Amino acid sequence: MTGLPLGEDDGGGRYPGFSTLAQAKHWDHATAAVVQSRLGLPPDVRFFTPAEEAAARALFDQLLDQHAEPRVPVVNMVDARLAEEQTDGWHYGNMPRDGEAWRVSLAALDREANSRAGCIFARLDAGQQAGLLQDICDLDQELWQGLPADRVWSLWTRYACTAFYSHPLAWDEIGFGGPAYPRGYKNLGVDRLEPFEVRDVRPGADPTSGADR
Repeated sequence: MTGLPLGEDDGGGRYPGFSTLAQAKHWDHATAAVVQSRLGLPPDVRFFTPAEEAAARALFDQLLDQHAEPRVPVVNMVDARLAEEQTDGWHYGNMPRDGEAWRVSLAALDREANSRAGCIFARLDAGQQAGLLQDICDLDQELWQGLPADRVWSLWTRYACTAFYSHPLAWDEIGFGGPAYPRGYKNLGVDRLEPFEVRDVRPGADPTSGADR
């Protein structure tokens, strides 16, 4: 990953100067090792084919509003889960198992893009990608490309959010202090900050827009 160092505010963040990793000295060795391992080079893609990887990268960039570096390597993290069959342990009865559901839904995304614009999803411009995904989301319980649209949406967003919010870069963005072991937290309650926490400088901002996602 390139670009802004983790924990360094770019002037548009809601928690300026906050860095989850600054708390690493309070974690035990096992906890620190797990968290810091997520900052290294992401694992190679093993599950997705090149075509699926291209579709997945464009999909995750749209779902998570990641259009510039540094990015959380969500594609690599989801790919590793699927390659190792570390699924949620369940799937909807009207959907294939998760690995197959990802292959089928990404292929459907490319078919939909091709039917609309004559190219794969990754080659659509950002506005076209967003519009296509919004149309899928709006279908709710209707079928899309032969799949239940709400179940596809659940699959995509579950895996995207699980990967994204397991990464320290995302923790900095939401002001999360990271693991509490073994130090723990003492100031429990609404609006009671720990000494190391930073107050949200834009509490009324829309969290779904731009850098506030």
